[in-house]
Amino acid sequence: MKSQEPDVDLDDLDRAIAQALMVDGRAAFSRIAEVLGVSDQTVIRRYRRLRTAGVLRVLGLPVGHRVGLYESWLRIQCTPDAAVAVADALARRPDIAWVTLVAGGTEIHCITRARTKQDRDALLLQKLPGTRRVTGISAFSILRMYIGGPRRWGGVDVLTAGQLTALERPAPAGQGGRIELDEAELAMLGVLATDGRAGYAELGRAAGLSESTARRRLDQLRDAGAVYFDLEVDPALFGFRTQALLLATVAPADLAAVGAALNTHPEVPFAAAITGAANLVAVVICRDNDALYEYLTERIGALPQVRQVELITVIRTVKRAGMLVDGSRLVDPPGAGRPEV
Repeated sequence: MKSQEPDVDLDDLDRAIAQALMVDGRAAFSRIAEVLGVSDQTVIRRYRRLRTAGVLRVLGLPVGHRVGLYESWLRIQCTPDAAVAVADALARRPDIAWVTLVAGGTEIHCITRARTKQDRDALLLQKLPGTRRVTGISAFSILRMYIGGPRRWGGVDVLTAGQLTALERPAPAGQGGRIELDEAELAMLGVLATDGRAGYAELGRAAGLSESTARRRLDQLRDAGAVYFDLEVDPALFGFRTQALLLATVAPADLAAVGAALNTHPEVPFAAAITGAANLVAVVICRDNDALYEYLTERIGALPQVRQVELITVIRTVKRAGMLVDGSRLVDPPGAGRPEV
């Protein structure tokens, strides 16, 4: 099992550039440079160095419920000698976006993003049960995402409030029903899934469109809330070395209120309502175990609507947002180039 300790050091400027890209992954380098008070070339050079080293990656990803993906949270139990191999195999599937090893190394948690109900059911009813070293599977549908996806993580605090305001992009205007993506849009998302900063000329070539049409199509998808841009980076590089999964039981009438409360917690980059007895799941990122204890007792403990909590330590992240993780580095998955939408 590879260590999750980061082997790359980021200085203050690296961290500031990373946080700027968390705010808007496609922000022009000239705009980032102006806000940070450095030259364009400095920002470009730093970004290219960090991306080439696998330290960070901007990704353009579909918003699942807007484009009709079937998203589920899975808990998979394995025999003690098999969890790493099963997790690695799951991470190579294009319909699985996140994979983590938790607990004593015998349990895997992952998020599936299937294109059709049939694809989802084939994984749950045929492929996983047919794996000899898988001893148990629990599947939960994601009903409502409170934090994550287009809602950026607020745990990193490098930029000033004024700098954040200068970088923020207006929120998407349209949030209606399902959007049907055509072949050109699928082709563009295939490129953006591994390089969210791909130029419009490259997107146009992949989609068979002119550069101006590719720009217009992407702007339409962003404005409709069908695609968002995310910066993936190992939180340990910012000093956050403890990660855990929190499963909570909340009265149905209180779910929205608890989700709104978690949305104000900088320790939480992802939270969602799910099916099952534990009907809320969250990812918690803290600097160390002491900070995790304080979060559990003071922040979660202060929410009277939370009836029961299970806290599970993450011991290894195998895949994040569709990218494989090698130590603290992000690696393209096999067959990268077309998303499951």
